Amino acid sequence: MSAPLDIANVEVESPEIAAARARVRRRRSIALGIALAIFAITFYTLTIVKMGPALFDRAL
Repeated sequence: MSAPLDIANVEVESPEIAAARARVRRRRSIALGIALAIFAITFYTLTIVKMGPALFDRAL
């Protein structure tokens, strides 16, 4: 059996292109991490605000 023509024509990317893709991937990962952190902090803050000041007046 022979390989399909699409697989036979695969080009190996240069190190410069691979490095550029890695930089883009890293930036995207950092941006997603920051967005997730902001999302979590927002939910945490809104939860505390919704509980109101009575949260701090309770007996321990």
